[in-house]
Amino acid sequence: MRFALFAAAALASAASPLCAKPVEYRMVTEGVDIGRYIVDREGQTVSIDYDIKQNGRGPTITEKVVLGPDGAPVDWKITGRTTFGNAVNESFRRTAGGASWTDLAGKGSLQGKDAPRFYATQNGSVFDVAILAKALLAAPGRTLPVAPAGMATLVERGKAGFDGPDGRIEATIFELGGLSLDPTYLALDDTGDLFAVLSEDSVLVRKGYEKVSEEPLIALAEKLGAERFARLQAENAKRYAGPVRIRNVRLFDPRAKALTDLRDVVVFGNRISEVVPTGSTATPGETSVDGAGGTLVPGLYEMHGHIAQQDALLNVLAGVTTVRDMGNRDDVLDKLVTRIDSGELAGPRIVRSGFIEGKSPFSARNGTLVSSQDEAIAAVRKYAARGFWQAKLYNSMNPQWAPAVVAEAHRLGLRVAGHVPAFSNADAMIAAGFDEITHVNQLMLGWVLKPEEDTRTLFRFTAMRRFPMLDVKSAKVQATLDAMVARHTAHEPTIGIHELGLTALDGQPNPGALDYIDHMPPTEQRQLKQALFGADTPKERAEYVAAYAKVLETLTEMHRKGILLIPGTDLGGAFNYHRELELFAKLGMSPADVLSRATLEMAAYLHQDQQLGSIERGKFADFFLVPGDPTKDLKAIKAIAMVVKDGAFYYPAEIYPKLGIKPFAPAPKVTAAP
Repeated sequence: MRFALFAAAALASAASPLCAKPVEYRMVTEGVDIGRYIVDREGQTVSIDYDIKQNGRGPTITEKVVLGPDGAPVDWKITGRTTFGNAVNESFRRTAGGASWTDLAGKGSLQGKDAPRFYATQNGSVFDVAILAKALLAAPGRTLPVAPAGMATLVERGKAGFDGPDGRIEATIFELGGLSLDPTYLALDDTGDLFAVLSEDSVLVRKGYEKVSEEPLIALAEKLGAERFARLQAENAKRYAGPVRIRNVRLFDPRAKALTDLRDVVVFGNRISEVVPTGSTATPGETSVDGAGGTLVPGLYEMHGHIAQQDALLNVLAGVTTVRDMGNRDDVLDKLVTRIDSGELAGPRIVRSGFIEGKSPFSARNGTLVSSQDEAIAAVRKYAARGFWQAKLYNSMNPQWAPAVVAEAHRLGLRVAGHVPAFSNADAMIAAGFDEITHVNQLMLGWVLKPEEDTRTLFRFTAMRRFPMLDVKSAKVQATLDAMVARHTAHEPTIGIHELGLTALDGQPNPGALDYIDHMPPTEQRQLKQALFGADTPKERAEYVAAYAKVLETLTEMHRKGILLIPGTDLGGAFNYHRELELFAKLGMSPADVLSRATLEMAAYLHQDQQLGSIERGKFADFFLVPGDPTKDLKAIKAIAMVVKDGAFYYPAEIYPKLGIKPFAPAPKVTAAP
C-alpha cells in the first residue's frame, strides 16, 4: 500500500540541485506518460503538484509544506482528490510541544519534545518518500521514527546509471520499509535526491529520463520484490520428506454442503493420498499434524484478481489457493507464474484472462491495447495460443467489435467476460455472446444511463447514485436478467468493492475490515478508515448507501432466478475475499452454499474439478484448517491455523508477524517423523 513520508533535514542543503528550481517528474507505464509530479521550493516553503491519471481516474493532490529553521516541517497542508474522488483536506503541524495531524481517518497527536519530526501522510504525494529517504541516509542505522506510528528503515539494494538531459545520473536503489505491508523501492542520485520511484508496472522518474529508465527500473523492482518474497518462502514453506497425516479433522464436503465425521487426511508430495477414518494406523516415516477436531476446507477460488507478488503470499495465507487473474501486464504475470510454479515464491494457482482494451484517452494500460476490430481479433488469437482461459474486454473497446471478437474467442475455445464498453449496455454484450458480465455496476448502469453518457471516467461510479430509482421487477430489468438466464450468462458482481465505495465513511473502519483491522500494522489501519468514493454532502452519501441496498436487492433477484454469481473481489483477495463470501450469504445463500460456490463449483466453472475443489484421494493438496465450523458461521474461515497449497504447508501464525500482522489462530501441533 502506498504511503508518503516527510523528513526535516532533507531540504536543508541549499546546494541541492532540486532546491534551485522547480523539478518535474513523469509517471510512465507501458511506455505511456500518465501524469506529473512537480516540486517547487521558494525559501522555506515547498509546493507540490501531483496529478496522475490512468483508466479514467487517479489522484490530484496539491501540497504546501513550511519548514522551520531546523529544516523540519512545522506546517503541512494537503488538498485535492483521491483516485476515486474522495476529497482530501489533510494537515500536519509541529511545535515545541509535539505534533498533531488531521486526515481522513481522523485527528491525532503525539505530545512532548521527543515526538517524531517526520510525518507519514495518508494521501500525500511521493515528495515525502523522497525526503525521508534522504534523511535516512544520515540517520543512525538508517532508521527513524515517524508520526502517526512506526519506524522507517532504508536498505541499499543496488546501483544503476542513466543518461539524460541533465547528464548521466548514477543512482543508488533503496528499499524504504518498516511502515507498511510492502516496502517502497526508490532510486536516489549521488546527492541523495530522488531520481525515481519504481514498481513492477510503472516508474515515476525525473523528466527527460523516462525512455532510458522505465524498462530497467520496472525489471529491477520486480526482481527486488521477488527476492523478498523468495526469502519468506524459503524460511516458511514446509515440504515434509514423507507422508503428512493430518489427524482428527472434519472435512467440508462441497457436494453434500456439510461437514463429514472425523477423518484423517494424508498428503504425500503435492497430492492427497488418503482420506480415512480418524485414528487410522500411521505408516513409518510420517509427520503428524494434530487437527484438534477442526475443519479442513478446500482451497478457495478468488475469481477477480490482478495479482502481483505482494498479493500472492497473503492470498495463500488466507486460504485462497487459486486466483483468476482478470488483467495484467503479460510479461510481469509470466514471471510471477513461473516463480510460483517452481516453488520459488508462495502464491496461488493462477488462471489467466487476456485483457483487451481499446485505445482512448481513458485506456487502462494492461494487457493488449487495440485500435481496430482486426487488432482485437488478433489479440484473442494471441491469448488463445498461449493457453489463456478467457478474454476480458474493457471500457474503451468499440462495442461494435464485440460480436466478431466473441465469435473468434469461442471458435478458439476461450470464454469471454468483461466490462460493458462505453456507450453500450449489458443487453448488447449478452446478445454479442459474453459468457460473463464483470462488476454489478457495469450490469446495472445500462438501466439508468443515457446513450451518450461516458463510463470511461469516474462517472461509472458516481452514476450509481441513480440506482435507488430502479424497480427490480420492472420490464427492462427483468428483460436483461431473463436474457442472462436464457443464455447461461454468469455474473461476477464484486460486491465488496461496491460495499466499500458506496458505504464506507471517513474516520470509521471500512465495513469489510471490521474483523481484521486490529490485526494490521498502524499504517494499514489508518488506510482502512477512509472512504473510497467521495461524497461531498450527506445527501450524496445517503444516495450511495441507498444504491448499495439496490445492488443487494438486484443480486438477490439474480440468485433467485438461477443466474450463476461468481465470487471475486478486485481488491486483492485475501481478507477482502473472506468479506466477499460473507456478502454472498446476504443474497439468500447459506454458509455451506457459499463455501460450495467458492470451492468445487468454481473449480467446475474453470474445468478443474477433477483435480481441485474438494478434499479427495488423488486430488491436489490445496486446503486449509480452521478451528471452528464455517457451515454455521462463515467468519470461521478468518481464523486459519494452517494452509496447504500444492503440498507445501504454511502456518500463518509464523509468517504474519514478519509482515507486521497479528495472527488470527495458533499453528497446530506438528510432530516430526521419527
